[in-house]
Amino acid sequence: MSDDTTAPRFRSDVTVDLVRSAAADSDVIWAARVSTAGEQSLEALQQDPEKSTGLINFLMRDRHGTPFEHNSMTFFISAPIFVFREFHRHRSGWSYNEESGRYRELEPVFYVPGEERRLVQQGRPGRYEFVEGTPEQHKTVTSSMEAAYREAYGRYQEMLEAGVAREVARAVLPVGLFSSMYATCNARSLMHFLSLRTKRENSAVPSFPQREIEMVAERMEEQWAALMPLTHAAFEKHGRVAP
Repeated sequence: MSDDTTAPRFRSDVTVDLVRSAAADSDVIWAARVSTAGEQSLEALQQDPEKSTGLINFLMRDRHGTPFEHNSMTFFISAPIFVFREFHRHRSGWSYNEESGRYRELEPVFYVPGEERRLVQQGRPGRYEFVEGTPEQHKTVTSSMEAAYREAYGRYQEMLEAGVAREVARAVLPVGLFSSMYATCNARSLMHFLSLRTKRENSAVPSFPQREIEMVAERMEEQWAALMPLTHAAFEKHGRVAP
């Protein structure tokens, strides 16, 4: 019999919290100006970055990327495991630490798509599009997922109660289980992530991300844009291509 702590809970959202940052448009400027100004580039630390919008746009347009690496952002992300398996393909400029099913009992929180999630895939590889599902399809998805999650988590609990190690019992759990991780990056690596994991009409290079990782990317972009508005504007202006 499940109690309140072991009864499965279902979510259709993701969460992204910026927990630590050292990132500003001025970081791009002083890093770039050392090329021509040497130690005098330190003066840029006290200057208004608005006066250097042209420099940031030049760096973005001509893809001089390294000045965009001299900053750091750490996000705490809660999302389904299948999102993290896509996320971890991004390796250059990223550091990750994810919660472990070996060392803690995993919480019964599972992903079920919301009604706004498009369910039907059409087209061929490279040209997929997704269209709205019918109410019947949404009902089938919800009932099927919830039933499978309840069964899987019940079996997980059964093994734990029998004394089976957590690292063994976790094998029965599905990729729709929520996990959490810290992800640390710089603006350049984040821009590369965003160029692939969001779909925008103004993108110079089309991308077709899975909606769930795009939900994470959208929340990360919103928080980064508040930290580095000039850099974000240049990213938008020049086709959302990482420098």
